[in-house]
Amino acid sequence: MKTATLSELKKELNELPQKQLLELCLTLAKYKKDNKEFLDYLLFEAHDKNNFISNVKTQIDEHFNELKTQQNLYFVKKSLRKLLRIITKYCKYIADKALAAELHIYFCKKFKASGIPYQKSQLLINMHNQQLKKINTLITTLHPDLQNDYLRDLEDLFVKSNSIK
Repeated sequence: MKTATLSELKKELNELPQKQLLELCLTLAKYKKDNKEFLDYLLFEAHDKNNFISNVKTQIDEHFNELKTQQNLYFVKKSLRKLLRIITKYCKYIADKALAAELHIYFCKKFKASGIPYQKSQLLINMHNQQLKKINTLITTLHPDLQNDYLRDLEDLFVKSNSIK
C-alpha cells in the first residue's frame, strides 16, 4: 500500500467538513499514545513554551532525585536512556533548536551534579559525550548571539568534565 504525500493529504483534509476532520483527529489520538501526547502539547501547551520547558525541567529534576537512591549502575543507565528518550520526544514537540539545546544542557548539568559515578562505566561516558556532541550540533545552527550564550554553558560543561577526570 502506497502512502499519500503530505501535499495530497493536505488537499484532502481541506475538502473535509469540520465534523469529519474532528473525528479523524480523535481517531489519530486514540491510535497511538505519542499522537495523543503531541495533540495535547499542541492544544494546551504550545502557546507557552517557557512554561512547558520549566515543566520538563521539573520532570528531569524528579527523575534525577529518584536516581540518587539507585546504587546499581545498570539500572542508572536504563533510567538515563529512558529520560533521554523523553527529552528527545519533547524536543521534537517544541521544534525549537535553542530550547532543545537548553534542555540537553540542563540534562548534562543535572547529570554532572547528580553524583553518579559515571567514570566507572564506559557506556555512561559515551552517553555524556554524545549529549555534548548533540548540544554542539544544535548550537551551530543557532543565531550567532544565541550561539555565544549557549557556547558559554557548553564550555562550563567541558571545564567541569575535564576537572572531574
